[in-house]
Amino acid sequence: MQFTDSHCHLDDAKFIEALPHLLDECAQASIERIIIPSVAPDNFNQVLTLSKHNSAKPIKLFAALGIHPWFLDNLSQSDLEQLTQLVRQEKSNIIAVGEIGIDGAISKRAANPEVNLQKQQHFFDYQLALAKQENLPVIIHHRQSHQYIVPQLKRHKLSKTGVIHGFSGSYQQAKDYIDLGFKLGIGSTITYSRAKKTINAIKRLPLDSLVLETDAPSMPLSIEVLDQPQAHNSPLNLVKIFHCLTQIRDESQEQIAEQIELNINQVFFAE
Repeated sequence: MQFTDSHCHLDDAKFIEALPHLLDECAQASIERIIIPSVAPDNFNQVLTLSKHNSAKPIKLFAALGIHPWFLDNLSQSDLEQLTQLVRQEKSNIIAVGEIGIDGAISKRAANPEVNLQKQQHFFDYQLALAKQENLPVIIHHRQSHQYIVPQLKRHKLSKTGVIHGFSGSYQQAKDYIDLGFKLGIGSTITYSRAKKTINAIKRLPLDSLVLETDAPSMPLSIEVLDQPQAHNSPLNLVKIFHCLTQIRDESQEQIAEQIELNINQVFFAE
């Protein structure tokens, strides 16, 4: 069985020093590919650098470029224009626009929630339009924001869809995304027994709608799965998430692993 981490922030400072050793360990664990989304203009170049010269690495690294809704405070239209220019310039070196999205929890905590939400919606709308123009899939961050994201996706009608990263929600919310052609990123949420709504949804969803991710170094797994506390999440935990998924689903481990890789290929690597 081979695996792809569809969402991992390998450019994070927590990984850089020991990255060669970590990539060797990932290869030994049959994690063959890692997709690295950017979050802000500050890390565009670092993400791109990691993804280049794949032949020199034990596993293949792929970049996505986008602006995350958490990091908009000091950004303006010129940053979106910079993103557009870089996506077009580096199109052969990226596989998606991401990480983009809307975060309702962040907007509620902002000094001016309404202004923050409007800015998030503008950045999301702009980046969806960019993805459509460049015929690229998207990697979407969501939290308390289904009601804002789904209408925008319906309006843009992307020719290449993408992944709803770190999916947590109900079966109906999952169906809303799947009906629009999106895959759902399955990560550490399913390692927590209290996440009953999401686990029950994932049990019922078609296998061809799921992909695996860690979101490392964020989104740590539950201690009951890890057996010990962990300083931060790691792409190596992808295999543990996979085993949690196999306990939820009725299909064999081999069938699940094979179909999830096919799903990844369909989103990011289809001609």
